[in-house]
Amino acid sequence: MGEAVGLNKAPLARGLNPLLRGARDEKFARDIVELLARLSQDMPPGLASELEALGEKLLWLREEGKVKINHSAMELVCAKELLLLGYKVDVEHDIDGLACDVYAWANGTDLVVEIETGFVPPDHALDPLRYLRARIASKIARYGCLADGFALGLPPHYVALIPSAFLKGGEERSEEELLALKELCDYYYHKPPVSLDELRSARLDWVFIIDVDALSTTILRPSIYQEAVRAFLKASGTLA
Repeated sequence: MGEAVGLNKAPLARGLNPLLRGARDEKFARDIVELLARLSQDMPPGLASELEALGEKLLWLREEGKVKINHSAMELVCAKELLLLGYKVDVEHDIDGLACDVYAWANGTDLVVEIETGFVPPDHALDPLRYLRARIASKIARYGCLADGFALGLPPHYVALIPSAFLKGGEERSEEELLALKELCDYYYHKPPVSLDELRSARLDWVFIIDVDALSTTILRPSIYQEAVRAFLKASGTLA
């Protein structure tokens, strides 16, 4: 997998201007249309049309109050990269009752990308690191079993705390590691709780660094991302 190239601004997307009229959230609609125009300017027409269809889906989902702009923008930047790599792509794709942010498939294999922005709700203002560590762990556990491959999609301004157990294969994760992860997840997520089987079988294959400003996606191995995170935490004096 490769690295996308940053792009400049362009006129509004060709087929989506009519959707601006009557949109409940006009700012969301304008942002999506502008982003699509910038993303699609150097794409083959067929792939650009596929990307615009994803944007149209997000616009309709916004009308139903089901999506927000920060996730949607990252989904489209990620989708462009996957389309250029030869995948078919869907957004907010349902698998077994879970809505996957980005779902891609090609040559008989599929991939789920779950986007995390690092948002901390006010209820967890006093335990943000523990909350985010649990959120990442639960996302990997719940979504890392749904497809042949799984990736976390992260913005470059968020330093995600990925539990080290997920850098190993499921058979290499100790019972002690799994129980510690379950205790962490259960503290925040219990409707339904994350199971030990999910924690054992979940996979993390890639970390996608999705830069909306630059319209680029950089794809890293989790171990490479973890090395950079550890170096940052060590330099900042923060415990991982």
